Amino acid sequence: MKGVILAGGKGTRLFPLTKTTNKHLLPIYNKQMIFYPINTLKKAGIKDILIVSGRHHAGHFLELLGRGEELGLNFSYTIQEEEGGIAQALALAEDFADNDNIMVILGDNIYEDNFKEHVESFKGGARVFLKKVPDPQRFGVAELKDGKIINIEEKPRFPKSDYAVTGLYFYDPEVFKIIKTLKPSQRNELEIGDVDNRYILNGKMDARFLNGFWTDAGTFESLHQASRFIRKKHMEKKRMI
Repeated sequence: MKGVILAGGKGTRLFPLTKTTNKHLLPIYNKQMIFYPINTLKKAGIKDILIVSGRHHAGHFLELLGRGEELGLNFSYTIQEEEGGIAQALALAEDFADNDNIMVILGDNIYEDNFKEHVESFKGGARVFLKKVPDPQRFGVAELKDGKIINIEEKPRFPKSDYAVTGLYFYDPEVFKIIKTLKPSQRNELEIGDVDNRYILNGKMDARFLNGFWTDAGTFESLHQASRFIRKKHMEKKRMI
């Protein structure tokens, strides 16, 4: 299995912090944000990782991360030329995936869970990870029936559950064929929720529930929350030494 980190976008919700840098290069406590999704993939046993970024900051990622040798990883890079949505960014990973399964993570998502067992058990189709949240209107929301996911609705005004679809996904190579059939949404983007709903419709979607901490870091409040969590874990580790 290979890993894909989607680290494009303009980070408009974090402006003016993102006026001169990519959101994923902002600090979360003592490291740039991008290191946390990298570590999530590394802990899961993923070594070959593609980083998808926008044109203006691609060189910044390369300067910071290089080819990945220092981390024991192999980094590749590609550029999302325009703002076309998560699914459009993921489509750029087709050649990199080379018909292998992929673990995809949004670059502003911070996870406490370890996904190594999921990497080893994933055989095909798709898998998403859900977390109960107090503000589901901010996310893609899973509609559940008898413990199974039957639909995903993007940022609904009236959510059918309080379970957010977090920014980590497992896909088989079929995902790239699905993306090619999508039509842009009202936001003129190719939506990852439409990809997931296609897997649901085909009976090939598996949803799991997270046990540990999770947040995105795409707003001032969630960025602060992520930093507080990382600082707490860092201080706990220091006390154990």
